[in-house]
Amino acid sequence: MDYVGIVLVSHSPKLVEGLLDIIRQVIHDVPIEIAGGTNEMEIGTSVEKIMSAITAANTGKGVLVFYDLGSAKMNAEVALEMLDSIQVKIIDAPLVEGAYVAAVESNMGKSLDKVYETVIREF
Repeated sequence: MDYVGIVLVSHSPKLVEGLLDIIRQVIHDVPIEIAGGTNEMEIGTSVEKIMSAITAANTGKGVLVFYDLGSAKMNAEVALEMLDSIQVKIIDAPLVEGAYVAAVESNMGKSLDKVYETVIREF
């Protein structure tokens, strides 16, 4: 089964690694990729990492991108412009709770729009 992919973007590699660990305790099959920190693994974000994560998370049903701070959203938007062949939605929702709910919804085989709508409705 194809699932909506999820990308977790944070200024901190440790933050998204920990969040991925939490989600993987319950959801195993949904493609979840992380883009934490700069290319030098410092605090910040990287357009290249985000693009790579989106590409890796895509199974054909689209990708939902969560982020921690405003500049992470800005870099996700830049990445999105460069990946016009992949259906991607950047979501304004709490990173931890939103990503967890999205993973559960994706695991049920729901579409990108349905997963997005559920997360927005919850938060």
